[in-house]
Amino acid sequence: MRLFVALDFPDSIRDAIRDLIAKLKPLCKDARWVRPEGMHVTLKFIGHVDTEKLDPIITALAGVHSSAPVDMRFRGVGFFPTERRPRVFWCGIEASPNLGELAAGIEHALVPLGIEAEKREFRPHLTFARFESPKGTARLLEAAKEFQSLDLGTTRETEFHLYESVLHRSGAEYTKRKSFTFVKGAT
Repeated sequence: MRLFVALDFPDSIRDAIRDLIAKLKPLCKDARWVRPEGMHVTLKFIGHVDTEKLDPIITALAGVHSSAPVDMRFRGVGFFPTERRPRVFWCGIEASPNLGELAAGIEHALVPLGIEAEKREFRPHLTFARFESPKGTARLLEAAKEFQSLDLGTTRETEFHLYESVLHRSGAEYTKRKSFTFVKGAT
């Protein structure tokens, strides 16, 4: 099974994203656009694991806590790795410092299970689109400039989720396997 850990966010933000993508999608038909209903804030991509690892992963994640909820503002857009060689079009996330701490806590909890720690710095974002090549991106790159400070909304989260991802030709299908309240006393 293919697993990852992520935060969810409200439908009001998904609706704002859906509206933005509807405006931008015609500008870059070569992009592979992500469906807003499948978006999430990835904290840890675990990858493929044997089914017998599921229970130990759930036990490890249940021990991850934070002293406060995570506050996030979905704001602005950009490109990874650069505008000159765009591979990913993303929305930025301004978050309370404990978001990075939560991601690090998840990493730390999973390493003893043989799940390798991420080598790249944690950079919270939502992926809007992926590109095979820069072909056809010029109009999107130009239009994105007007959305540099676009504010798509805020949320306060107290739960993270273990998802299973099944890949299909039509895109990935996500199933929540388990939810974890990471703030003591939060419901």
